[in-house]
Amino acid sequence: MLLCFLRHAEAEHTGGADSERRLSLKGVDQAGRVGRFLEKSRLVPELILTSPILRARQTADIIAAILKVPLRELPWLACGMDEEDCLAQLASYAEHEHVLLIGHEPDLSEAIAHLIGLSDPSAIKIRKASLTGVEVADLHPGCGLLHFCVPVRLMQP
Repeated sequence: MLLCFLRHAEAEHTGGADSERRLSLKGVDQAGRVGRFLEKSRLVPELILTSPILRARQTADIIAAILKVPLRELPWLACGMDEEDCLAQLASYAEHEHVLLIGHEPDLSEAIAHLIGLSDPSAIKIRKASLTGVEVADLHPGCGLLHFCVPVRLMQP
């Protein structure tokens, strides 16, 4: 199974609730770039799983529209996701060969570090709209193989 982790695209900096921050114009462009990159690179997932937080959901909506793949909004992907819970939840998607998860930092870095067996999750930092691919045979700590990490700035516009 290939798990692709994507941190949400850039959001506006407003004085409102953090969970209600919308994508900025730059963020909308970033999400589109990611969707087109996945399509051109033949990395189209079978399914997109996203955080319900607005900026992540908007990122997911843009990518799902480009790729024409199903999307599921899941509360466990919201800010504060636990890496053990992430692995347990992903077990129900094990029949898929490729799943894209859209979420937040530091949650994604912690989940990736847990999957590839790093003892220090601060060794990984996922920038906004960056895509990280991890291949897993099982969903156990340390079983993953890091395949790539592509920042959005390297994706063609």
